[in-house]
Amino acid sequence: MSVRDLADYPWDAVVPFRERAAQHPGGLVDLSVGSPVDPTPEIIRRALADATDAHAYPQTLGTPRLREAIVEWYARRRGVTDLRVDNVLPTIGSKELVALLPTLLGLGPDDIVVHPRVAYPTYEVGARVVGATPVPADDPAEWPQGTKLIWINSPGNPDGRTWTVEELAAAVRRARELGAVLASDECYAELGWDGPWAEQPVPSILDPRVTGGTREGLLSVYSLSKQSNLAGYRAAFVAGCARVIAELLTARKHLGLMPPAPVQHAMAVALGDDEHVAAQKELYRTRRTALRPALEIAGFRIDGSEAGLYLWATEGRDAWESMGRLAERGILAGPGPFYGADSAQHVRLALTAPTERVQEAARRLSAGPL
Repeated sequence: MSVRDLADYPWDAVVPFRERAAQHPGGLVDLSVGSPVDPTPEIIRRALADATDAHAYPQTLGTPRLREAIVEWYARRRGVTDLRVDNVLPTIGSKELVALLPTLLGLGPDDIVVHPRVAYPTYEVGARVVGATPVPADDPAEWPQGTKLIWINSPGNPDGRTWTVEELAAAVRRARELGAVLASDECYAELGWDGPWAEQPVPSILDPRVTGGTREGLLSVYSLSKQSNLAGYRAAFVAGCARVIAELLTARKHLGLMPPAPVQHAMAVALGDDEHVAAQKELYRTRRTALRPALEIAGFRIDGSEAGLYLWATEGRDAWESMGRLAERGILAGPGPFYGADSAQHVRLALTAPTERVQEAARRLSAGPL
């Protein structure tokens, strides 16, 4: 398969619903895309400005300060206390890594890439670009022989599914039986809401309780887009198995995949400051607290969504019909079918609109069933 064979960008299908929602007298409330709207914290913007004398090529492997900051962040925030700097690598945002990982690992047409059944579509796109076979499967027992790469997403986009320590450990055991790399997309890990995640951190695939004493074949992927409002900076990293990290580093050097030096400096500062992360989470909590009960009043059931940046909602009807009914109230959601065949009756609503607009959506929804 070549890049020319990829399907049209799916969000183009949402345009008519956006146009309909924009006609509402109170204006459009866009809850369709999880792109941050809140300001980048001043401490990070100042760090970026201080590093603008970037006359030399940046380091693909990351500056020593950034690599140490990533190691310290995993110990402080994720309970992963045994990483070294050769276990981490910065990336140009996380979507780039998700899309390119099959390429960087040298996968091809005879290989299988497993991804969640309800999933961010880039896992499948990355597999198809190299001609590998994408297989949607959540149960490790269903992961087939011949699998070379397994993606899990915890907390999940769009459904907020979060894997427990025990579930992660079972996934690790199965991946090792298959001889596959297991990559865990953990970009929403700071946003736990319900159940155990209201009181305890979301576990990482690199958690010592999960790994069985070795990081062999394991990768954790993280982004600062959500926790620090750095989507425009393209600031992310991958950590885990030193052997796999070294392979990725070699390939990335050849391809010139290096985060800009000012961004690397800003990332190090962001990773060392927990205060802005807590403040951002409270903003999302305020929006979530307003939106969730209003959706239920309007006739939606919220599934999963115990962590992450979205509410995964269903009326028990076709998702496109729900999209139209929401648009009549001036609300634009993300259609479930974008996230897999199992999502035909769900819509995704993001918490990234300004608080005033989320509260406006909640007011409209609280008028009763659509």
